[in-house]
Amino acid sequence: MKPRILIIEDETAVVTLLRYNLEREGFEVDVALDGREALMAVDENPPDIILLDWMLPEVTGIEVCRQLRRKPVTKSLPIIMLTARGEEADKVRGLDAGADDYVTKPFSPAELTARVHALLRRARPVLADEQLIAADISMDLAAHRVHRDGEEIKLGPTEFRLLRHFLEYPGRVFSREQLLDAVWGRDVYVEPRTVDVHIRRLRKALNNDGKLDLIRTVRSAGYALEPEGA
Repeated sequence: MKPRILIIEDETAVVTLLRYNLEREGFEVDVALDGREALMAVDENPPDIILLDWMLPEVTGIEVCRQLRRKPVTKSLPIIMLTARGEEADKVRGLDAGADDYVTKPFSPAELTARVHALLRRARPVLADEQLIAADISMDLAAHRVHRDGEEIKLGPTEFRLLRHFLEYPGRVFSREQLLDAVWGRDVYVEPRTVDVHIRRLRKALNNDGKLDLIRTVRSAGYALEPEGA
């Protein structure tokens, strides 16, 4: 699964430059052209990382950042702020609003891409070790194996991808539509009820021998993996 990045920027030339370089680096790229559209896009499907322009129509980048930091689902979402405002006071204001990093325009695409990779590694360091862990569940990405409490768990390919997605974002609630996009892909049509079928299969495999169910069903919202138990 490619890391998904949301570019929030209203300058077409900048968007084109960023999209080209980030897609070449293996990212899936989404774009929002104003602050209001950006907040709606994040609510519908939170990305892995955001590139956020300061000067935006409708809602400023600073306010977008503040609003995202107030919400439990997005309070830790990696955000890099892009701006032509290079004064120290402006950088401090951007960081105080909740940005993780600050890049001044004009910027080097290579440097910006490196900052994106670095921030993702800090935000999700477990991926660098090719191992995901939550509670007593561990996933070895290199060996493609899953263990719970030291016992190997046999999963089908879809259940493996589903569990990987949950392990990458423990505690985050995903709707059926978000899981379909992340696990099956946007170009594949699958009924939302299919998610429920695979969740049941995943639960059955993980909860063998009466183990605690870590997958929480959130009514009218979706599913989440809770390390403390559902």
